[in-house]
Amino acid sequence: MNGRDMYRVEDKDKKRRFGIGIGFGIGIGIGIGIGRMGWKSLGEGRVEKFKANARSPKMKLWIIRATTMVLLWTCLVQLTALGDTWGPRVLKGWPSSFTQDSHSATALDVKFLPTAPARVLPPKRVYQNNGYLMVSCNGGLNQMRSAICDMVAIARFLNFEDIFDVNHFITSLRDEVRILKQLPPRLKKRVESGIVHTMPPVSWSDISYYHNQFCPHEMQILPLIKKHKVVHLNRTDARLANNGQPLELQKLRCRVNFNALRFTPQIEYLGRRVVQLLRRNGPFLVLHLRYEMDMLAFSGCTQGCKTDEVEELTRMRYAYPWWKEKIINSELKRKDGLCPLTPEETALTLRALNIDSDIQIYVAAGEIYGGQRRMAGLASAFPKLNHSSQMAALDYLVSLESDIFIPTYDGNMAKVVEGHRRYLGFKKTILLDRKLVVELIDRYTSGSLSWDEFSGAVKAAHTAARMGSPKKRVVLPERPKEEDYFYANPEECLQPLESEPLSILR
Repeated sequence: MNGRDMYRVEDKDKKRRFGIGIGFGIGIGIGIGIGRMGWKSLGEGRVEKFKANARSPKMKLWIIRATTMVLLWTCLVQLTALGDTWGPRVLKGWPSSFTQDSHSATALDVKFLPTAPARVLPPKRVYQNNGYLMVSCNGGLNQMRSAICDMVAIARFLNFEDIFDVNHFITSLRDEVRILKQLPPRLKKRVESGIVHTMPPVSWSDISYYHNQFCPHEMQILPLIKKHKVVHLNRTDARLANNGQPLELQKLRCRVNFNALRFTPQIEYLGRRVVQLLRRNGPFLVLHLRYEMDMLAFSGCTQGCKTDEVEELTRMRYAYPWWKEKIINSELKRKDGLCPLTPEETALTLRALNIDSDIQIYVAAGEIYGGQRRMAGLASAFPKLNHSSQMAALDYLVSLESDIFIPTYDGNMAKVVEGHRRYLGFKKTILLDRKLVVELIDRYTSGSLSWDEFSGAVKAAHTAARMGSPKKRVVLPERPKEEDYFYANPEECLQPLESEPLSILR
């Protein structure tokens, strides 16, 4: 396993893994794991030769670069199409080797903040190295984002190359923790030989679980690191408690999330261009519409789906053995507020909140299940609706910069964006009370409520407390899964409300 093998993004089992050896130093290894594809059409000799080549570092690096270019060009093609609605084509003014006049490109490069002075790096922290921590971050982009923050904070107390700016990540945290792109040679050989202690940390653990070596717990992390020198944490979602942690640790989690984790310059450039196109035509709203096929199959929510669609979603749910819940009553779950709002329900809710029908709406989501049939009502109510299935990182950037952010389900992206917008100056984020909303929608569609009564009730339920304003996190020590998520409201790191909203795009 080379340095790149330690940072793996695997589509298999819908798990993305970031190999992190965080040393107390933490060595964060970077690379992309390549899943097996269908080899049957090739002759056996050619297969073996291809496999051998695919395992070589040069071949892997070539595949990484090729995949990245395909993704970026896909985004550019989509943005070109969006430009017909939002303004001049996004590629106009793009720096090119075929022209010596780059003035137009420079003129279009909008900056939302004054030019920053040269970055001064913090001094390196000097400390005794107890060993190395390798981390596999499971889940999607935003689940990985919060997991990385937690693992750095944990490593500090223990005394990603295609998406995140890894060099900035490493250098910006060097006064707190040593981060490596690969393990030292001796330990690297041990890992390559399969000699590594692998374990999932206990969920919602206090920091003492990781660093207090005198607590009688057989899974204590620091003693294991000292014993094995390398420990691989193969699960990282929700492995550090939201509350009751030292203030220094909470602030470090914020520092990693809001300062150290930056997207690559290419992705940030695309983000600036999308925001620029939107801003030229006035205010815009980002709608995080969680109505993709996998979400519906996982949640069992089938409101408005046809019979064959319900059957398709059910088959998909049973096809994934790690999705524990199989038999789901969609109607009961919806009434409990545990389903994402449908596009039709979303349209009614936005209208009830008096959202201007002329506002631009950027839909941050993958492919909407049911396609145009399900989106017709929303598109009719809000003609300036734009949805082009961009990459999650681009959706994240545009969501942070929007005038209003509305998630229709409280998944990982919704929570992390909510907290980031609070950090940027409590930008308006409408957190829908889904349980109440679906009850009111049912009463309105059945005729028991007039439109004015329906709209008035929806607006009355969404006051300042549900608009992203300052508030205390709800703490439930015995039920951590039900309490407020740290990254949705990192109150220890927030500035007073009087400060002006900020932008992250430089």
